[in-house]
Amino acid sequence: MSTFDFGEGPVSAHRHENPRGSLGGWVADTAYVARTAHVGENALVYGNALVYGNALVADNASVFGNASVGGHARVTGDARVFGDARVYGKAVVKGEANVFGDSKRQ
Repeated sequence: MSTFDFGEGPVSAHRHENPRGSLGGWVADTAYVARTAHVGENALVYGNALVYGNALVADNASVFGNASVGGHARVTGDARVFGDARVYGKAVVKGEANVFGDSKRQ
Protein backbone atom coordinates (compact mmCIF):
# COMPACT_ATOMS: atom_id res chain seq x y z
CA MET A 1 0.00 0.00 0.00
CA SER A 2 1.35 3.43 -0.96
CA THR A 3 0.67 6.76 0.69
CA PHE A 4 1.13 10.36 -0.40
CA ASP A 5 0.80 13.64 1.48
CA PHE A 6 -1.49 15.98 -0.49
CA GLY A 7 -1.01 18.64 2.19
CA GLU A 8 -2.87 17.39 5.24
CA GLY A 9 -0.89 14.28 6.10
CA PRO A 10 -0.34 11.01 4.24
CA VAL A 11 -3.33 9.17 2.75
CA SER A 12 -3.63 5.96 0.76
CA ALA A 13 -2.81 6.78 -2.84
CA HIS A 14 -1.36 5.41 -6.06
CA ARG A 15 0.26 6.66 -9.26
CA HIS A 16 -2.09 6.77 -12.23
CA GLU A 17 -1.13 4.78 -15.31
CA ASN A 18 -1.93 6.89 -18.36
CA PRO A 19 -3.63 5.42 -21.47
CA ARG A 20 -0.35 4.95 -23.32
CA GLY A 21 1.34 3.44 -20.27
CA SER A 22 3.30 6.44 -18.99
CA LEU A 23 3.59 7.14 -15.27
CA GLY A 24 0.94 9.55 -14.10
CA GLY A 25 0.53 11.73 -11.05
CA TRP A 26 -0.66 10.84 -7.58
CA VAL A 27 -4.31 9.90 -7.08
CA ALA A 28 -5.83 9.40 -3.64
CA ASP A 29 -7.59 6.06 -3.27
CA THR A 30 -10.75 8.03 -2.40
CA ALA A 31 -10.70 9.77 -5.81
CA TYR A 32 -11.47 8.27 -9.21
CA VAL A 33 -9.54 8.66 -12.47
CA ALA A 34 -10.77 6.78 -15.54
CA ARG A 35 -8.29 4.65 -17.45
CA THR A 36 -8.97 6.86 -20.49
CA ALA A 37 -7.93 10.07 -18.70
CA HIS A 38 -4.39 11.45 -18.58
CA VAL A 39 -2.84 12.71 -15.33
CA GLY A 40 0.61 14.26 -15.74
CA GLU A 41 3.46 13.04 -13.56
CA ASN A 42 3.33 16.12 -11.28
CA ALA A 43 -0.46 16.57 -11.25
CA LEU A 44 -2.62 15.60 -8.25
CA VAL A 45 -6.16 14.22 -7.87
CA TYR A 46 -7.47 13.75 -4.35
CA GLY A 47 -10.39 13.97 -1.97
CA ASN A 48 -13.52 12.68 -3.71
CA ALA A 49 -12.56 14.18 -7.08
CA LEU A 50 -13.47 12.56 -10.41
CA VAL A 51 -11.49 12.73 -13.65
CA TYR A 52 -13.19 10.91 -16.51
CA GLY A 53 -13.51 10.59 -20.25
CA ASN A 54 -10.50 11.88 -22.18
CA ALA A 55 -9.77 14.66 -19.70
CA LEU A 56 -6.21 15.89 -19.12
CA VAL A 57 -4.80 17.09 -15.80
CA ALA A 58 -1.18 18.07 -16.37
CA ASP A 59 1.82 20.06 -15.19
CA ASN A 60 1.32 21.04 -11.51
CA ALA A 61 -2.48 21.15 -11.74
CA SER A 62 -4.72 19.63 -9.09
CA VAL A 63 -8.32 18.45 -8.87
CA PHE A 64 -9.67 17.87 -5.38
CA GLY A 65 -12.62 18.05 -3.01
CA ASN A 66 -15.80 16.94 -4.78
CA ALA A 67 -14.74 18.46 -8.11
CA SER A 68 -14.94 16.69 -11.45
CA VAL A 69 -13.18 17.12 -14.78
CA GLY A 70 -14.48 15.21 -17.77
CA GLY A 71 -15.05 14.95 -21.48
CA HIS A 72 -12.12 16.52 -23.33
CA ALA A 73 -11.49 19.19 -20.67
CA ARG A 74 -7.92 20.29 -19.93
CA VAL A 75 -6.54 21.50 -16.59
CA THR A 76 -2.91 22.58 -16.87
CA GLY A 77 -0.21 24.81 -15.40
CA ASP A 78 -0.76 25.53 -11.71
CA ALA A 79 -4.56 25.53 -12.10
CA ARG A 80 -6.79 24.10 -9.39
CA VAL A 81 -10.32 22.74 -9.68
CA PHE A 82 -11.91 22.11 -6.30
CA GLY A 83 -14.99 22.31 -4.10
CA ASP A 84 -18.03 21.15 -6.08
CA ALA A 85 -16.78 22.61 -9.37
CA ARG A 86 -17.46 20.84 -12.67
CA VAL A 87 -15.20 21.29 -15.71
CA TYR A 88 -16.25 19.35 -18.80
CA GLY A 89 -16.75 19.34 -22.54
CA LYS A 90 -13.86 21.14 -24.22
CA ALA A 91 -13.19 23.56 -21.36
CA VAL A 92 -9.62 24.67 -20.68
CA VAL A 93 -8.44 25.80 -17.24
CA LYS A 94 -4.80 26.88 -17.25
CA GLY A 95 -2.12 29.02 -15.69
CA GLU A 96 -2.87 29.95 -12.10
CA ALA A 97 -6.66 29.76 -12.50
CA ASN A 98 -8.90 28.47 -9.72
CA VAL A 99 -12.34 27.01 -10.43
CA PHE A 100 -14.22 26.26 -7.22
CA GLY A 101 -17.48 26.29 -5.33
CA ASP A 102 -20.46 25.34 -7.51
CA SER A 103 -18.81 26.63 -10.71
CA LYS A 104 -19.42 24.88 -14.00
CA ARG A 105 -17.21 25.37 -17.06
CA GLN A 106 -17.96 23.78 -20.41
